[in-house]
Amino acid sequence: MFDMNDAEPQKSVELIPDGTFAKVTMSIRPGGIDGQSEIDQALLKAPKDPSSDVRMLDCEFTVAEGPHAKRKFWQMFTVQGGKVDENGVSIAWKISKSTFRAMIDSALGLDPQDMSEAAKQKRILRGLADLGGITFVAKIKVEASEDARYSDQNRLDRVVLPNEKEWKLVMDGKDVPASPSRSRGAGNKAAAAQPAWTQGADPGGQPPAAPRSPQAPSAPAWSQPSSGAGAPAAKQPGPAWLNG
Repeated sequence: MFDMNDAEPQKSVELIPDGTFAKVTMSIRPGGIDGQSEIDQALLKAPKDPSSDVRMLDCEFTVAEGPHAKRKFWQMFTVQGGKVDENGVSIAWKISKSTFRAMIDSALGLDPQDMSEAAKQKRILRGLADLGGITFVAKIKVEASEDARYSDQNRLDRVVLPNEKEWKLVMDGKDVPASPSRSRGAGNKAAAAQPAWTQGADPGGQPPAAPRSPQAPSAPAWSQPSSGAGAPAAKQPGPAWLNG
C-alpha cells in the first residue's frame, strides 16, 4: 500500500526572470556518442533525426548562488555537423566554440582581448569534457515555446565577460537588476524554440577538426591554483571550474 494522503501538494515552479544575471555552473549530460578527444568518450548526443550528422553537448546549468540558487535550466550546443561555411567548417560549431571561449574567459577573469601566450594556454582544452563543472557569469533569458503543449523555458542568453560591469558585481556577490532581453515577436517563435547554433542544421556538413597543440598541457592550464581576478580557489584536481 502506498498512502499518498500525506504527500506534499504539487508546487508550481516559476521561471527565473528574463534578463537575470547570475553565476552558473555547467555540467554535461553524456549522450552516448564518442567525441574526437580521448576524454570525450560517450560524451556527445545525436538529434532525433537518424540521418543528421549533427552532434551536440547536452548541458545543464545550475545557478550557483543568490536568490535563484540551485535553480536549473538546460541547453544543447552543436559541436559537429550541420551547415558548413565556405571552408567546410560547421557554422554551428563556430558559434558554440565562441560561447565556450567566453565561458572560459568569464570563469577565469580573462580579458577577452588578451591574446598573450599565458592567456591562450588557459583557453586550450584537452577535450570538450573539460568544460564540465565550469562556473561563469551568465545572463539568463526566458525563451517562448511555439508549442502550446510545452511551457516557456529558461535558456542562456549570453556569457557575461570580465570587461562588463555586471561581471564584477555578480562575482562580488552583489545584486544586479535584471535586464530583459528584447521581446521576440510571433514571427520569431519558431526560431526561438531552439538555440541559434542548432537552427538550420542539416546533413552533409563535415565535423570540425579537433584542435591540436604541441604545447597543450596534460591538464587544462586553469586547473592550476590561481589568485587572479575571478579565478576560483583550488580544492580538488581537474579544471579550475571544478575547484570553486
